[in-house]
Amino acid sequence: QRTIGVITKLDLMDEGTDARDVLENKLLPLRRGYIGVVNRSQKDIDGKKDISAALAAERKFFLSHPSYRHLADRMGTPYLQKVLNQ
Repeated sequence: QRTIGVITKLDLMDEGTDARDVLENKLLPLRRGYIGVVNRSQKDIDGKKDISAALAAERKFFLSHPSYRHLADRMGTPYLQKVLNQ
């Protein structure tokens, strides 16, 4: 029962859709739940966007998105790292 769901590319979902039910552990419940992350795109990598800038953009995405704002403290790469190291 150590499974953690990781949902990637949340920033690429079609407008008007979201993964809220999954991230709130309602659709397919996992004991340890789900964590959403936003990774650098190929454009970001090609443009040499550094990791710290990508992490800041990820944080901003979760804090500003109406569907994920209430989950922001449990989303993102730093939170995923924390959970995996427990």
